[in-house]
Amino acid sequence: MPSPIIVRPIARQDFDQWLPLWDGYNTFYGRSGETALPGEITQMTWSRFFDAYEPVHALVAESEGQLLGLVHYLFHRSTTAIAPNCYLQDLFTTQASRGKGVGRALIEGVYERAQAAGSGRVYWLTHETNHTAMKLYDKVAEHSGFVVYRKLF
Repeated sequence: MPSPIIVRPIARQDFDQWLPLWDGYNTFYGRSGETALPGEITQMTWSRFFDAYEPVHALVAESEGQLLGLVHYLFHRSTTAIAPNCYLQDLFTTQASRGKGVGRALIEGVYERAQAAGSGRVYWLTHETNHTAMKLYDKVAEHSGFVVYRKLF
């Protein structure tokens, strides 16, 4: 019988297992080698998880002492609601754990925390080519139909 997947808040002692997951996530989105995030961004991201004044949070999925995935989310204000919105910013699982319920468990962990915070909405973005993840997303959420525009500086 496989060991259960435990979804829990990240802990300071998770850094050595979190970092390869974070690097894998960034590599998936083309941020590696010459285009890798600067180390100070990774360090700031990590420190925000433990700063009570930051709205940024992290959960990890664990089995038998090994981290299988991460999810980062944040709460923010909206002009169309009193309660905060919850933005699921980063979701990543190890290749070996895909298709085994880890991603779903992490998303549901965010749902639980968003409901506890009084949020009426969890939303996220993914690239249109991320078909594998979208199969899961179509099962756990509604595709809103919105298109994202951006300008980088």
